[in-house]
Amino acid sequence: MQMVPSLSLLYYYGLMNLDSSLTVKVVGHQWYWSYEYGDIPGLEFDSYMKSLDQLELGEPRLLEVDNRCVLPCDTNIRFCITSGDVIHSWAVPAMSIKLDAMSGILTTLSYNFPVLGLFYGQCSE
Repeated sequence: MQMVPSLSLLYYYGLMNLDSSLTVKVVGHQWYWSYEYGDIPGLEFDSYMKSLDQLELGEPRLLEVDNRCVLPCDTNIRFCITSGDVIHSWAVPAMSIKLDAMSGILTTLSYNFPVLGLFYGQCSE
């Protein structure tokens, strides 16, 4: 009988996270991520990891991408994360964020970046 209270808490938690200033849809694909800013029509792009020959001096190997996802600081951001193919894990280790991206399932996260900076994300699966 513990399932009923758990489901109601999950539903309530989902409703609490609807208050956001920006929504970012994140879709995992094999070898890249797609980003779409839901509140800004037409702003969507693919982000591929840079190969070794594309890196500039000082850029970290296996972390730098060709198109960065730029987000505001001190703003409630809602991430809607899913996959277009296999299971992925969208992660921003410096912020202790790691969420599964699965085809057919929408995982949501509300987050407010407390400090300005450059934070590298990665696929952890």
